[in-house]
Amino acid sequence: MRKLLLTALVSTLVLSVLLPWLLEDKIIAMTVVGMAMACWIAVLAVAEAVQRVSRGTKTSLSYWGMVAAHLGLAVTITGIAFSQNYSVERDVRMRAGDSVTIHDYRFTFREVRDITGPNYRGGVALIGVTRHGEPEAVLHAEKRLYNTSRMVMTEAAIDGGLTRDLYAALGEELDNGAWAVRLYYKPFVRWIWAGGLLMALGGLLCLADPRYRRRKPLPEAG
Repeated sequence: MRKLLLTALVSTLVLSVLLPWLLEDKIIAMTVVGMAMACWIAVLAVAEAVQRVSRGTKTSLSYWGMVAAHLGLAVTITGIAFSQNYSVERDVRMRAGDSVTIHDYRFTFREVRDITGPNYRGGVALIGVTRHGEPEAVLHAEKRLYNTSRMVMTEAAIDGGLTRDLYAALGEELDNGAWAVRLYYKPFVRWIWAGGLLMALGGLLCLADPRYRRRKPLPEAG
């Protein structure tokens, strides 16, 4: 047991510092604290599970549910730690050909096209995204004016990924063909929800354990 705890402690200390540096190129104290919690929970859960399996210890469905729930908690904490400390939001003025770089992602404002829908009209901005010179995505951020209500609505463009989400929202048209644009970079935000799903799965596994579904015979009538 002492060896297991020592291994978990060393792994936690290394990963809590190494992962933020490798993934975001910058170490923030609160991220390290969050990652220390996440790594400690995950490493202990996995190490104990591996130890039980290697020894041939009988493990119930509820035990695997507990492992899944602990891993889900670690995933959620990781998502919160990264998204809270490394998210970037920028309001910029852009026109055709202008570019803005946010955390290795280069957003290039291409053009605004007129669009017409069944009950609205408006414009859609095409914003190309590259990373290290390689195409990453094309965001289509819309601004709509609805014919009946005369309300102006913004439809943000989202490019989601395993380790980051990119957002773009089109604001007001300015002078000389320029537009107000809001850009977002949010790392690991989907991990928050993925961790919640994993915890829910853990709960379902616990409920599915046959030990909790044994029927007791009804007492015979007097």
